[in-house]
Amino acid sequence: MLNLPIQGLLWALVIAISLFSIDKATYKALYKVPIRQTGVLACALVFAVLWRIKAGILTGLDLHILGITAATLILGWRLTILSSVLATALLAAFGLIEFELLPVQLLIGAFIPILLSYLAFIVSYQYLPRHFFVYIFVCAFITAGFIACIKIALGALFYLAIGQYSWQQLADNYVYLSAIIWLPEAMLNGMAITIMITYRPHWVKTFYDKDYLGS
Repeated sequence: MLNLPIQGLLWALVIAISLFSIDKATYKALYKVPIRQTGVLACALVFAVLWRIKAGILTGLDLHILGITAATLILGWRLTILSSVLATALLAAFGLIEFELLPVQLLIGAFIPILLSYLAFIVSYQYLPRHFFVYIFVCAFITAGFIACIKIALGALFYLAIGQYSWQQLADNYVYLSAIIWLPEAMLNGMAITIMITYRPHWVKTFYDKDYLGS
């Protein structure tokens, strides 16, 4: 379905982003702190379950909950990329993702949404009031909904660009579903972050008590 040059380019991007995400301090802390290891593995398992429960009409264009925005806020973008790689490897090992679709899944379904989620957090932290409800509704709820729509748009544009499907096919069988998926995506991520910062705020890497609670 994907020719070799396209697969090669996608794999090059996946490897480049993966290498860029590797930070000595982050991985040293991960090695020394068991709770972080548990968090990475737990997020990987959650990703695998969420991404396994999917629906779709067109090959390569599945609809499912991402859960990426909440994970990015909890782990940070570097470790969330690691979790997404582990989850994708697990699904591939069980034959749930075709090998030729692996780079598409990693790039469009994980890496780009992770980076955009973290960028949204940075923008919010810099330019919006640092308030508890801003963190929940902007960084988690609204961002997650937008990320779900962006992922669908990127997938559609990619398959349109390589000539796999026509725009009419994509619009009728995939793009319009963004109107359906954004709300559950936003609610799931928003609720997850609300629960985490209420009961385990010290587990959320991007939540700073001093800034968001004034303590």
